[in-house]
Amino acid sequence: MPSLAASMDALRAIADSAPVATLATAFAERGHEFALVGGPVRDALLGRAVTDLDFTTSAHPDETRAVLDTVSTNVWDVGRDFGTIAAKVQGETVEITTYRAETYRDDSRKPEVRFGTTIEGDLVRRDFTINALALMLPDLRLVDVSDGLEDLLAAKIRTPGAPEDSFTDDPLRMMRAARFSAQLGFEVSAETRASMLELAERLDIISAERIRDEFVKLLSASDPIPGIRLLVETGLAERFLPELTGLIATQDDHGRHKDVYEHSLTVLQQAIGLEQARRSLGADAAPAGPDIVLRIAALLHDIGKPATRRFERGGVTFHHHDVVGAKLAKKRLRELRFDNDTVKRVARLVELHLRFFGYSDQPWTDSAVRRYVRDAGDELERLHILTRADVTTRNRRKAERLDHAYDDIERRIAELAEAEELAAVRPELDGEQIMAILGIPPGPIVGRAYRHLLEVRLDEGPIGAEMAEARLRAWHAEQDDE
Repeated sequence: MPSLAASMDALRAIADSAPVATLATAFAERGHEFALVGGPVRDALLGRAVTDLDFTTSAHPDETRAVLDTVSTNVWDVGRDFGTIAAKVQGETVEITTYRAETYRDDSRKPEVRFGTTIEGDLVRRDFTINALALMLPDLRLVDVSDGLEDLLAAKIRTPGAPEDSFTDDPLRMMRAARFSAQLGFEVSAETRASMLELAERLDIISAERIRDEFVKLLSASDPIPGIRLLVETGLAERFLPELTGLIATQDDHGRHKDVYEHSLTVLQQAIGLEQARRSLGADAAPAGPDIVLRIAALLHDIGKPATRRFERGGVTFHHHDVVGAKLAKKRLRELRFDNDTVKRVARLVELHLRFFGYSDQPWTDSAVRRYVRDAGDELERLHILTRADVTTRNRRKAERLDHAYDDIERRIAELAEAEELAAVRPELDGEQIMAILGIPPGPIVGRAYRHLLEVRLDEGPIGAEMAEARLRAWHAEQDDE
């Protein structure tokens, strides 16, 4: 943590920025308290980059809107019932929320909101002491009601009051504890951790969408592993991702070192390292931020193993765990309300993650390489990373052999792609041409003919339109004979 002087300089710089100074003056002139609160204060004190600004005020929503109307022509409700009004102020989007307190009924998925009257009351209801910090504006007075500064210095995550009260008020805070432990590298206090374990079942009242969003935030950390471990060890993961917990003690096919759970965490860690290296090299297709599709696929790539484990010939097998895992991943992600595109991409990566293994024993034909690229489609680059990350063997020679083999297959893909436009493999004839050549109307036979020509293309590479027509006519004659 930087020196207190450096931290205050960072907070002062935020306060002096044009939109913040304008807002602080506008609220003060109308007799309302106004403060920068929570994460931005925490991050400034820690010397971390501050990207989002959160504000709170004693003004009620209608009063907040009236103030904002004096400094902006673009004001809108984000959640009036929750006390939040937004505006565009000097080019910056800001959100201001009325002091509040919120609790969940035992059977409710939605919080009951009450507006508060003091900044101290607002801070006490916040999730953790390190977030229960406010900078009153414009007078630059730091308010710390629960020793949040001490916890920042101690790198500790603790609730302002009794953790059981905090987690009962909002069970999602238990997942946030895991996320902050990963993002900040902080340790969750013993009493907070114990309450997470005791109250894990209460997460069931939280909507799938909120759980999904918090899970994605955790996975977006540069090292999400500590947070994932905490979710599993406290039983929280069992509530929304039981397939992950099910990996524990499912031995790999050698039964010697890592269980599948530990292996999966290692794969995730290695995939993140490869993802970040790819981004630093400026790869064209690399996502600008954390690749959530890749990270979910890395974490879940082996979730089909528990269901497919068999003891055969003195060993353990997991036949078809790739296919089973893809189905399980698809089902679970849909239940968590992930969008269809993410579900599809993750399931495809899980299904294909084993495809490469065996190449090192016997190099593929050009036809097999084409099929690999065709089946991966838009996920080819992610599949490259996932496949490399999936090598966690301690056998150095084996690891080097697999690494060299994958270097070779990537080289061959590049060579074929340059020669054949591999990324867009398709037959030389499209559906319209097939119907014209065969003199047939639209129907199932057109699709079968197209698939036949695609198989020819994959097996033999480009053969030209004239040869493709000859092969089409020969295939069609065989169908007539049958």
